[in-house]
Amino acid sequence: MLALTDTAIEAVRRVLQEADEDITGLRIGVETGGCSGLRYKLELEVDAQEGDEVLDFTEFKLFIGASSQTLLAGVEVDFVESVEGSGFVFDNPNAANKCGCGKSFC
Repeated sequence: MLALTDTAIEAVRRVLQEADEDITGLRIGVETGGCSGLRYKLELEVDAQEGDEVLDFTEFKLFIGASSQTLLAGVEVDFVESVEGSGFVFDNPNAANKCGCGKSFC
C-alpha cells in the first residue's frame, strides 16, 4: 500500500482547500515518460474510477488506478520545501533506477 508522510498529507490538504469544491482527492499514478522510462503523475480528482484503490485520509481520498497499483505498492510520498524548490518526493522500493530529478524511474 502507498503511504503519505504527515508533510505530504498537509500539502494535499492545502492544495484541495484552494481547489474547486467538487474535488474530493488526489490521483497518483504512473505513466510512460521521463528520462528513466516511467514517471509519476498527480491529478486532482472528483470520484473513483473502476478498479481504483481508494485510501481515505478523512479530509480527502487518494485514488490509485488499477494499472499503477503494483508499481506504487510500498511507495512513500513526502513533500519537501527547500531553496531549490518544493514538491512531492517518491521513495519507491520497486524502482530499479531513478533519474537525478526523482520524477521518473524504471
